[in-house]
Amino acid sequence: MSRLRGGTVGLRFTILYSAVFLASGAVLLALAFLLSGGSFSDVEAVPGQHPPAGGDPAAAQERIRELQDQLAASDAQQSQNMLIGSLLALIAMAVVSLLAGRMLARRVLRPLRRITERTRRISADDLGERLAVTGPDDEVKYLADTIDGLLERLEASFTAQRRFVANASHELRTPLATIRASLDVAAAKPNAAPQALELAERLRPQLDQVDDLLDGLLVLARARHGALGRATDVDMSESAARALAERAAEIAARGLTVTERLPHGMRARGDAPLVSRMVANVVDNAVVHNVEGGWIHVETALEGGEVRLAVLTGGRVFDPRDVDRLAQPFRRLGGDRTGSENGVGLGLSIVAAIAEAHGGRLAMSARPEGGLRVSIALPTVRVPAGVKA
Repeated sequence: MSRLRGGTVGLRFTILYSAVFLASGAVLLALAFLLSGGSFSDVEAVPGQHPPAGGDPAAAQERIRELQDQLAASDAQQSQNMLIGSLLALIAMAVVSLLAGRMLARRVLRPLRRITERTRRISADDLGERLAVTGPDDEVKYLADTIDGLLERLEASFTAQRRFVANASHELRTPLATIRASLDVAAAKPNAAPQALELAERLRPQLDQVDDLLDGLLVLARARHGALGRATDVDMSESAARALAERAAEIAARGLTVTERLPHGMRARGDAPLVSRMVANVVDNAVVHNVEGGWIHVETALEGGEVRLAVLTGGRVFDPRDVDRLAQPFRRLGGDRTGSENGVGLGLSIVAAIAEAHGGRLAMSARPEGGLRVSIALPTVRVPAGVKA
């Protein structure tokens, strides 16, 4: 909308209309000036001066020359006055042309501004609304009808995707649960064959991995398609501390040293389960993709109206170009494969999608001395004055 109001299109229309008005005014003034070139031939005699009496030819000729000089001087003065008046009128016409051009440009672009405002409101609030522009079948109505058609297709697509998100959990988890239960029953039989026990032990990790992959895909789809639950205040420091506590056993098993700076009051507003999942994925990434005996530093802070959670790890030096691609699904650093024992490759993709769905962002960078820095920024919740955070 701002580009339509004072940007390139509005400026071009203003210049175009102003140039047309100014050129038209200049042509009219030039024609008036040219056509008035012979309108000053009748000049009255100077008062008190009359042709000499007596019929002296020489005196008469002298008097005619004087009258001709007076006529020429009068014509020159009138031409000068006409030129000055034309220049002043042209300057005034230039100012009027700019104002008139601006008014016409705003009037021409007014339907486009309305379409832009309504389209933004529709995309932000409800895809079920339509522009429904009325009027003659001109270019503006054709554009509005085209946008309505696009919105209708987008609504159908989003509805289908959300329906898939709602139904996929039940449809896909039920077979997995059935397979898992069958394995447990077969393995629990007193006379179970060793081959059956071995098969069960081999299949359980694979089923867990498929279950994790399914869960990650569903969360990713939910975040990307805006299927957020009720918004509440979430303390990012508490979420980070809880995620570290839940992974304390794995942190100890790998010999990782954890330092933290998690002050209270680091509140963001959003879907609490999704925000908790986002923080847990960042901590998981730091634990799983770390070196044995390495370190992790977790901190939160308020910066510029945002709550920032930063997780830093040590380790080997990474290529910054590889780090930039980590937020894409199924991307890994180094030789890790997706679907390996280190996860399914969706952790940071989920983090990026959840952050974006809450109006925030994910940033990742390779530390020059080795390791990664992963940070999340979400809009903060303003705490009223006098209220203890």
